Amino acid sequence: MSLPHSAALPPVIAIDGPSGVGKGTVARALATRLGWHFLDSGALYRILGLAAQRAGVAIDDPAAVAGLAPGLVIRFAAEGPERIEVNGADWTAAVRAEATGALASAIAVHPPVREALLERQRVFRRSPGLVADGRDMGTVVFADAAVKVFLDATAEERARRRQKQLSEQGIAAKLPALFADIRARDIRDRSRSHSPLKPADDAVVIDTTELPPDAVLAQIEGLLKAKGCAT
Repeated sequence: MSLPHSAALPPVIAIDGPSGVGKGTVARALATRLGWHFLDSGALYRILGLAAQRAGVAIDDPAAVAGLAPGLVIRFAAEGPERIEVNGADWTAAVRAEATGALASAIAVHPPVREALLERQRVFRRSPGLVADGRDMGTVVFADAAVKVFLDATAEERARRRQKQLSEQGIAAKLPALFADIRARDIRDRSRSHSPLKPADDAVVIDTTELPPDAVLAQIEGLLKAKGCAT
């Protein structure tokens, strides 16, 4: 597939948005269909937080946490069941654990950590192309992305989705608590001074509140065709 993009650089499709809007599901499916590489940037913060915990590095020491980033060899599998490999080991379950999300939130607010992971994210840009899922892919990390999409949904719907996801894992969670957590995270992400969560000026915003992943994927594929992409 060919897309207009910066000379000499592989094309990027940036898919941004808050948690619970279906970014990961849609981005992985799109990467698989295109045969491109896949980046789950949010997982990088989970991985780094988990690496710090396992190394005995204090989460509230941004410089020390950031210093661990260069030594992590990370791979995301786009096809088949989700698999996250770190230094050759399968970290999928640990990365997706609820407690790891708290570690990610704690370190993501620190500029040294975000700067350390910025270059790590850009390394994923390889031929034939990259589908990047995150919160600032289209605004900061890949500001020259060929196509930028921002997925959104109401906090209520995102809380319901999270509750369903946890229930399927055998974890009981109360909807009001999940809603409060999502609202607090939204405020933190949208108001931070460094890389705040917002659509890029040239992004297409898609509300996924009433849409299943297949419908969202179809809209994005339609967008690619409208931009003259060959599939």
